Amino acid sequence: MQRIFGALIIGDEILSGKRQDKHLSKLIEILGVYGLALSYANYLGDEPERITATLKQTMASADIVFSFGGIGATPDDYTRQCAAKALDVELYRHPEAVAEIVARFGDEAHPKRVLMAEFPMGSTIIPNPFNRIAAFSCDDHHFLPGFPEMAWPMITWVLETKYAHLFHQTPFAEESIVIERAGESDLLDAMNHIVAHYPTTKLSSLPQFLATAAGGRVIELSIRGDPIAVPVAMHEMKQQIHNLGFDFSVK
Repeated sequence: MQRIFGALIIGDEILSGKRQDKHLSKLIEILGVYGLALSYANYLGDEPERITATLKQTMASADIVFSFGGIGATPDDYTRQCAAKALDVELYRHPEAVAEIVARFGDEAHPKRVLMAEFPMGSTIIPNPFNRIAAFSCDDHHFLPGFPEMAWPMITWVLETKYAHLFHQTPFAEESIVIERAGESDLLDAMNHIVAHYPTTKLSSLPQFLATAAGGRVIELSIRGDPIAVPVAMHEMKQQIHNLGFDFSVK
């Protein structure tokens, strides 16, 4: 069974625009290195009820989910508590996480810093190579800090430690062309034909309006998926575009 990867990106600072999210593009990039792909991403504010409800939904699935943000110990951090509530378990002070914090901070670990070692019962830790304040996993849900310098190495660690058996399982190819002067309505019948006749591929159409000699209308059209079907589907798409009288170039 093909596993689905999802992302939860948590924090009012993202939704208010005070900070720009960088996790989504980086997670897509890292997954791609291993032949994996992201299926969905949800942005959530610091609202405990919504976070808990979302986690209950994703935890009821077989999805592999990376959650970013909200695992600190300040009053606006809710993710640890919400994960415990979604699982209907208590928070407890994880001994391995405590040991990491003490090793990093010594006597300064108590009484405040060790609060960041309180995880849902049954959690396992994710090592933090930046400052040794661990993150945590609950089965296939992996809760990471909001700081990229900490979270991104943790993504790689989780994937290589837990999911190496999923790497490069699904052969994948992608081809793209750029079509000039055409509107999407001009190509709609051709696109529908490709989608109907090549079900092991996905088609995407990205129109742009540029200051070009082509009058500003440009469409980037991509076909991706089954490596055998993609070139056949793209060849047929090119032929249909040519028959419609539009020029295109390979991207």
